[in-house]
Amino acid sequence: MSTAVTVFNRAQKAAAVMLAVGSERASQVMKFLDEEEVEQLSMEIATLGNVPAGQLDNILDEFHTEAMAHTHLVSGGEKHARELLRRLKGDEGDEILDRLMASTHAAPFHFLRLHEPAEVLQHLRDEHPQTIALVLAHLPARLGAHLLAGLDTAMRVSVATRLATLERADPVVVERVEAALQARLGEVRRRSGRRDGVKELADLLNQTERSTERLIMSELEELDPALAERVRALMFVFEDLVSLQDRDLQEILRQVEPQRLAVAFKGISAELRGQLEKNLSERARTTIAEEMDLMGSVRVKDVEEAQSEIVRIVHELEKEGLVTVSRGGEEEFVA
Repeated sequence: MSTAVTVFNRAQKAAAVMLAVGSERASQVMKFLDEEEVEQLSMEIATLGNVPAGQLDNILDEFHTEAMAHTHLVSGGEKHARELLRRLKGDEGDEILDRLMASTHAAPFHFLRLHEPAEVLQHLRDEHPQTIALVLAHLPARLGAHLLAGLDTAMRVSVATRLATLERADPVVVERVEAALQARLGEVRRRSGRRDGVKELADLLNQTERSTERLIMSELEELDPALAERVRALMFVFEDLVSLQDRDLQEILRQVEPQRLAVAFKGISAELRGQLEKNLSERARTTIAEEMDLMGSVRVKDVEEAQSEIVRIVHELEKEGLVTVSRGGEEEFVA
């Protein structure tokens, strides 16, 4: 039985939002993220534990508030956005805006504002007082005060003293401390309470471009091979068409234009091409062969897009109950 999680960091909240909107919308959102963000978010989705309904409502409400505040930040400036958030959320509004400013401006240690203070404290407590002072000097006063208050008395005094006498820090030193702290925070992964995040990630990857899918799976295999295998077992990729029954293939191929099939056929294995052609009419086979001859070389990106389009059709037909797809780990039966 999976364990319900009651405290979520920022990355986990982002994963919860992605699960809430569904794999199709989530895949569209991922197009706007860089490779590192896609990898981190994918891992969080895969390892996300149960999200109680009440918690999910709070997360979605927070997301909506921040989205609205970001709009006002862009259109009216920081003062206008802060006033709005204070009216809506009281003192919490300042914290929300600080996080938004962190994501908008890449100031030193900006990433710390995206984590829960307790999580940051866990990694700061063992640092030298001078290092902690350096970090606090680059954070908003409210967050810095929260972190300072979380230290034990002796450390608090030592850090405060160094903070008061802190001179301009060497940018190289700042970068080194920032990189080390960011790396440690990035390594923290929840290992308990896993639920359908694996299935959700598999569904999401089935909706993304194949280049993105390969990137994420490659990274996942390095971080957690067992988890990657669980995700792959729930996925359906273009090459899996070879395992489908003839009647299902025929239903799928009827939904695809011959021109798109011609692009998708580029570079596929002889086994898969033979299986697909066997389930096409003679006229369709001739048309596809002619299209392939005429188009010549095709960009890999175009081939992958055509293949992804066919995979999406498979999922749509499966949802409608028109085709049956067997995935890794599922038992097969015969009458």
